[in-house]
Amino acid sequence: SPHCSQHAVLRTMQVDLHGSTVLVTGGTRGIGRALVEAFAEAGAHVAFTFRSSTDAAAALVESLEEQGTETLSLQGDVADLDAAQAHVNAVTEHFGSLDVLVNNAGITRDGLLLRMGEDDWDDVIDTNLKGTFNFCKAAYMPMMRQQSGSIVNISSVVGTTGNAGQTNYAASKAGIVGFSKSLAKELGGRNVTVNVVAPGYVQTDMTDELDEETRDSILDAVPLDRLATTEEIAEAVLFLAAPASDYITGHVLQVNGGLSM
Repeated sequence: SPHCSQHAVLRTMQVDLHGSTVLVTGGTRGIGRALVEAFAEAGAHVAFTFRSSTDAAAALVESLEEQGTETLSLQGDVADLDAAQAHVNAVTEHFGSLDVLVNNAGITRDGLLLRMGEDDWDDVIDTNLKGTFNFCKAAYMPMMRQQSGSIVNISSVVGTTGNAGQTNYAASKAGIVGFSKSLAKELGGRNVTVNVVAPGYVQTDMTDELDEETRDSILDAVPLDRLATTEEIAEAVLFLAAPASDYITGHVLQVNGGLSM
């Protein structure tokens, strides 16, 4: 659509990240893929993690390298601290620095608390919240030594508003906010910023599967009367990762079409 192509043009004009290295967790689909592509378009070297989608990861690397972006794909589980450390080490060894970290990897295991199994709770907290902890911990020393860096953690509108059937997901996403504000205070003196982007409902494979009634009820709650595109979320992250926002830290940027008002 003209809307999207116009945005793409604006993005390349405004954000220049040539020479920067970016690591995105959960980079093969949805918001993660849009992030990887947006950072590549802005001129950065891009590394991304994935857990199981080997074919999608290989295809993404191939497509980016055809466009001239140096790309590194890293397979593993974000919930594993040793794997996170190994991934960050691989990025700094390959590219020489880590300038931007985006913690995007996330899962849902929805259900009412009454019926929620312990595994449903643990898996979501381990991936969404502990995964964020793992990669921030791994990136802490490289960014401190550089005395520069930007960390952007992906939360969700439900981290603020809550949502029935998502106690585990909402807890993980609210946890990311408190975690990020605390880390922003720790790293501020070393010129490292830590911010949060909290999307609302986004047009992805998951929302494509919703029935019409559910979809209509979602749109009724959104003042802008539409879902976000993955590119719009990526642009918000790009802004917080770019030099234009060097004096912004500990901030939660709500990108939800007015849903949280």
